[in-house]
Amino acid sequence: MEKAPPQRIRTISELHRLYGLPKPEHPLLSVVFIKPFAELPSASAKLVVTDVYIISLKKGFLGPLKIKYGQQVYDFDEGVLSFMAPGQVFGLDVEKFSSHTQSGWMLFVHPDFFWNTSLARQIRQYDFFGYGVNEALFLSDKEEAILNQLIDHINQEYQTNLDKFSQQIILTQLEALLNYSERFYERQFITRRISGHQLLDQVDQLLTAWLADEERLSSGLPTVQAVAEQLNTSSDYLSGLLRQLTGLNTQQHIHQRLLEKAKEKLSTTRLSVSEIAYQLGFEHPQSFSRLFKEKTHQTPLEFRQSFQ
Repeated sequence: MEKAPPQRIRTISELHRLYGLPKPEHPLLSVVFIKPFAELPSASAKLVVTDVYIISLKKGFLGPLKIKYGQQVYDFDEGVLSFMAPGQVFGLDVEKFSSHTQSGWMLFVHPDFFWNTSLARQIRQYDFFGYGVNEALFLSDKEEAILNQLIDHINQEYQTNLDKFSQQIILTQLEALLNYSERFYERQFITRRISGHQLLDQVDQLLTAWLADEERLSSGLPTVQAVAEQLNTSSDYLSGLLRQLTGLNTQQHIHQRLLEKAKEKLSTTRLSVSEIAYQLGFEHPQSFSRLFKEKTHQTPLEFRQSFQ
């Protein structure tokens, strides 16, 4: 039996109806506190894709909260902040909501709210809108208090009679919320450094095994997406964490390992440059030579000659 396609939610009004909430005060923006979910009817799990941005803070789940973060599973009672961008699919299981233990808020913003503003260009530059749910942001009490205050300011403006100043005031608060969230993500990368180093080791082991497998290389070079999938994480998260630990993103790590292998073959074998390129998974030797020169400022032959 084929799975049903995700339910498409195009407006904030439709999103409110999905959650059984009152009609929003504004067609392009809504602040929802999680307590109203007490009246949600029971429903089975479904996949939903929306045309709006969703930022949510949730805490107080029933029982111990176990969330997979990168390659690790942690128990958390603190606030969990998550981000969804338009076009991303997420699972909604209404039966799991419980107003007796949950608290927090959800902010819905339609992209049209940003029209003709600087945030329209900037918002997708925040990496966390590309992260999967397993890269949610776990907040300390102090961090949560800062974001709650900003949401309260947005909500106060949202609930008042809107005037010509309202949009800019809300945008200012929203941009502050996003910038604080970016700061808190940076902190999380640092505090998860031990797990990060474990993930870095796994990246190195994966690339070592990949470059030693001639049959696998014959089907092409390792890609960022393929490496991330092997490690059960998202490509954006993996690149962000590797940059924090080493200064290099995933693609740069792949190139670095390819060049190390290429240098080994150039200095220890008599294989031609084309043979080495094909063995490393390059479809065209010219692509290999171009990458080698770009990274080492030498052609493969110039590098080989330096060992003769």
